[in-house]
Amino acid sequence: MKVKEVADLVGVSVRTLHHYDEIGLLTPGEITDTGYRLYSNDNLELLQQILFFRELDLPLKQIKEIVNDESFDREAALSMHRRLLLEKRDRLDRMIATIDKTLLYTRGEIAMTNKEKFEGFDFSRNPYEQEARERWGDRAVDESNARLAGMSKGQQQAMSDEMTALYTKLASLRHHAPASSEAQAGIKEWYDMLNRMGCYSLDAFKGLGQMYVDDERFTKNIDKFGEGLALFMRDAMAVYADHNRG
Repeated sequence: MKVKEVADLVGVSVRTLHHYDEIGLLTPGEITDTGYRLYSNDNLELLQQILFFRELDLPLKQIKEIVNDESFDREAALSMHRRLLLEKRDRLDRMIATIDKTLLYTRGEIAMTNKEKFEGFDFSRNPYEQEARERWGDRAVDESNARLAGMSKGQQQAMSDEMTALYTKLASLRHHAPASSEAQAGIKEWYDMLNRMGCYSLDAFKGLGQMYVDDERFTKNIDKFGEGLALFMRDAMAVYADHNRG
C-alpha cells in the first residue's frame, strides 16, 4: 500500500507516517525507483502496535526501543494493551458516572460527598509523560514510574488520595498571594510530594508549573479543583523555586 492509502486506512496523516520513517520507527518495506513508499502487511501490523502504544501515551522514542528490542513479543504486547485499555475504560466509566452524579447534584436531586465528586480521577499516573520527558529528560519520569510501579494497589490509591487532598487544599489557598506564607507552605508540600515520586530540581519544578498554564489539558484537569488553581500553582511554584535556590 502507498503512504496515502495507509494514512486513509488508519486515520493518521501522511506527515505522521513520514515522520515515523524519518526517525526509524516505521520504515516502509519498499521504496520504488520513483520514491513511492510501499507498506507491507508486516508494516501495518507494526503500525497497529505503535498506535496502541500511542493510545497509552508512550513517547515515540520509548516505543521505538520497545518494538526494536529482540525480546519484543507481539502477542504479549497485545495482551498488555488489552489489559491497560480495559483499565482506562474502567476509569473513564467511573468519570462518566461522576459526571452523571454531579449533574443530579447540581440540580439539587441528590446529595454528594466531596470524595464522590472526584471518583475516577487518577493522579498517580502522568497522562502527559511525553511532554515531561521531552522537557526535562527521562530521570524524573522514570524514577516516578519506578516508585509507583513498586507500590501495592493500596499504596497507589493512598498516594492518589493524598494528591487529591493536596489539590483541594491548594485550591482553598488560591486567593492568597502566591508569595504568602500560607501559599508557600502549601506549595512546599506539593514539591515534597513530587520528589517522593521522582526527582524534580527547582528548575524542573518551576518549568512544570509553567506547563500547568501553557498546556490546556493540565489547566482543565487542575482547575476542576477550583478555577484559577493552575495559574496560582504556576506563580507559587515559581516563587518557591526562585526563593530556594540559595
